[in-house]
Amino acid sequence: MRALDAGRAGPIRPSWRARLWSWLRPVDPYRSVKAALGALVIASVAITTFLIFVAFHSAIELRVIAVFAVIASLLVAQFVAHGLVAPLDELTDAARGMAGGDYSRRVRFDRRDELGQLGTTFNRMAADLESVDRHRKELVANVSHELRTPIAGLRAVLENVVDGVSDPDPETMRTALRQTERLSGLVTHLLDLSRLDHGVVPLRARRFEVWPYLANVLKEANMSKGPGHSRTDVHLHLDVSPPELVAHADVERLHQVVANLIDNAVKHSPPHGRVTVRARPGEQPQSLELEVHDEGPGIPQGDRDRVFERFSRVSGADSAQDGGTGLGLAIASWAVDLHGGRIVVAESTRGCRMRVTLPGPGKTGD
Repeated sequence: MRALDAGRAGPIRPSWRARLWSWLRPVDPYRSVKAALGALVIASVAITTFLIFVAFHSAIELRVIAVFAVIASLLVAQFVAHGLVAPLDELTDAARGMAGGDYSRRVRFDRRDELGQLGTTFNRMAADLESVDRHRKELVANVSHELRTPIAGLRAVLENVVDGVSDPDPETMRTALRQTERLSGLVTHLLDLSRLDHGVVPLRARRFEVWPYLANVLKEANMSKGPGHSRTDVHLHLDVSPPELVAHADVERLHQVVANLIDNAVKHSPPHGRVTVRARPGEQPQSLELEVHDEGPGIPQGDRDRVFERFSRVSGADSAQDGGTGLGLAIASWAVDLHGGRIVVAESTRGCRMRVTLPGPGKTGD
C-alpha cells in the first residue's frame, strides 16, 4: 500500500537514499545469501591473488604460498558457512519441536537476508498453528461442556420419572423436550460450522422480494415459540421500506442469519418485549441493510469485539436459563462473510441492535 501525504492526494515518492539501497540490495551481503556467497568467492580469489603476488616479489616458495592460500580460503569459507548454517540449525530444531506438538517454538535470529525472511515467515506460521491448536482445544472443552449440560438435565428428568419421584405429566415432558431441543440445536450448529469451516457450503445467491421472505421467517419464529420454547411473550415486528424492496442473496444462508439474530434477541428481551426486524436498501443495486433490534440489556462495549466468536458469552447471560449454545452469532457471522457482507453490533440507546450489510450481486463470495 502506498502512503499518502496528508497535504496532497498523490503518493509520497521514496527518497534517493531509499531507492539507492533498494538497487544495491542484490549485491549487499547482509541482505542477500547470493551476495554473501559471491563475496566469499571474491574474498578467496583476492587472498590467493595477493599471496601469489607476494611470492613473486619475495623469496617465499610458491608451495608455501599455495598452502597459506588454501588455509585462508578455508577459514573464510568456514566463517561464512557458519553464518549461513546456524540459522538453519535453529530452524530445524524449532520445526522438530512443532512436529512434537510444541507450537510455542520460535526462531530468533536477526538477519536482513532471505534467511531472515524465512525466519519471519516461520514464526508467523508457528503463531497461526498455535492459534489453531488453542482453538481446537477450546472447541473440544466447550463442546463437552455444552453437551454435558442438556444431557445431565435430560437424564435427571428421566431418572425422576423412572424412580417415581415425578410423574410423566405434560410439564415434566415439556422439561425433557426443552433439553432435547437444546441438544439438537447444538448438534445442528456444530454441523453448520463444520460445513462452513471446510468450505462445503455453496452460495446460491438469487434475486428475491424482501417483505414476503422476512414475513415468512418471522412466522416460523412465532410458530417455534410453542410449549418447548421458554419465551412466548415477545412480540416480533417487521419493518420493510419500501415494501417492494428486492435484494440479492442466498436465501437459505440468509435465513440462518435472520433466524439466529431473532432467536438471540428474543432470549435477551425483557418480559413482553418487542423485537424489530428492519430492512432497507443498501448503497448498491439489490444490496440490503438489515437490522434486528431488541429491548434487552444490550451488549457491553467490551464484549462487542468477541460476541461473534464461537461459544462466546455476553456478560450477565446465563446459558442454563436462555438455552443458548454460544454458536448462533458465530454462524450468522460466517454466513454473512460468505456473502462478502458485514455484521456488527450497532450503537443503540436501548437494547441491542445487530446490523447486517449484504453487498448485492457481483460481490458475494463463491
